[in-house]
Amino acid sequence: MTRRKLGRSDLSIAPIVFGGNVFGWSADEKTSFTLLDAFVDAGFNAIDTADAYSHWVPGNKGGESEIIIGRWLKARGRRDDVLIFTKVGSDMGFGKTLKGDYVLRAAEDSLRRLQTDHIDLYQTHFDDLETTTDETLQAYATLVQQGKVRVLGASNVSPERLVESLEASRKLGIPRYETLQPLYNLYDRAGYERDYEPLCEKEQIGVIPYYALARGFLSGKYRSAQDQTKSKARGEGMAKYLNARGLRILDALDDVAGRHGATPAQIALAWMLARPSITAPIVSATSLPQLADILKAAEIKLNGEDTDALNEASAEVSAA
Repeated sequence: MTRRKLGRSDLSIAPIVFGGNVFGWSADEKTSFTLLDAFVDAGFNAIDTADAYSHWVPGNKGGESEIIIGRWLKARGRRDDVLIFTKVGSDMGFGKTLKGDYVLRAAEDSLRRLQTDHIDLYQTHFDDLETTTDETLQAYATLVQQGKVRVLGASNVSPERLVESLEASRKLGIPRYETLQPLYNLYDRAGYERDYEPLCEKEQIGVIPYYALARGFLSGKYRSAQDQTKSKARGEGMAKYLNARGLRILDALDDVAGRHGATPAQIALAWMLARPSITAPIVSATSLPQLADILKAAEIKLNGEDTDALNEASAEVSAA
């Protein structure tokens, strides 16, 4: 399996990242261990999580996903086989902040929960406009200098703040953001393609999109309002996709999947993997069959006819 470089860093990953947001939420610890075993045994190596996963679950306080991953790493002894991505800056119950001293403390907390001495990719989860980019980046630089973090990335930051951050790193002579984790999929295209893609290509920033299957919509599982009851965790979020454009996208996925003997989810991910600016999508799974289906996407090569059909079906028509 061909691995892809993360930006200009020395890290290389297989073309699908496992989204650890399900650990401690819709996947208990035993299921999570089974999924992680299968993922790594299949040749994949990047696991994404965050300190705040999964604080939204009643009774949770955040850190549950990192704890499960840490226990798996200790039980399996496979730290050298994987790259661990985590994030800081989400609300852990007292607001979102990227103050320098907070970043340093949060990193130590993540390292403890993950039971490791280093984080491979440490990412800004949500921006903090009350804190200067210089302060946050200098804290990150300290962590890199200490060997506790290898590479830096950003997720939910505006294009303007991303540019500002890159300029700050250059000015200060410290590590920069090598990756971006944006919302991007066959349905949610415009924001990334318009506002981020040109910058990422120019700056050679690796892109690891989240919601790569539009919360499961692009799997074809949800095709009507009645289908929303199929998932307690995801079903309620399907309403925004169940429109003429969304159904047109599903029809195109069905057609292309039929030509390749594949599933809609596999084709949606293959479409993303064919885009030059994309390094690897982040995708979650809660069962072994679901995971196996997702991972097969890395083997599918779409042709021009396939991508044209998907691009046309997912094009956003501007109001006259």
